[in-house]
Amino acid sequence: MKEGMGYSCLILMDENKELSSLLPSGDDFIKMLEALSNPHRLQIIALLQGRRIYVSQLAREMEMSRPLLYMHLKRLENAGLVASNLELSEDGKAMNYYEITPFYLQITPENIAEVTKTLTIKKSKSEGKRK
Repeated sequence: MKEGMGYSCLILMDENKELSSLLPSGDDFIKMLEALSNPHRLQIIALLQGRRIYVSQLAREMEMSRPLLYMHLKRLENAGLVASNLELSEDGKAMNYYEITPFYLQITPENIAEVTKTLTIKKSKSEGKRK
């Protein structure tokens, strides 16, 4: 976060790059907020904190079926908040590991105003018919 700028928002951090203070697009910002608006997904983020876990273990810890867990993980992955990595175990079994993609979230009115400039707003069918 840069000092003196007056604001910062969602900042995705890449291990190989310096902290970037670029705001996400409005559409990406909405995806992130939607992904974080579910208590199960917040619990997944909490369980992944500081470690990577394979899906079966995460399902046990969440006390959730794997199909339902995959649905939540897909939403988090599409929002750029978690990443998956398919690996083979010693016995040749495919294991899908998930881990957090480091991020920092600070929401301010200034940032909301900035990301709103890049939102894709879909017109409803009724709006298109009016003239």
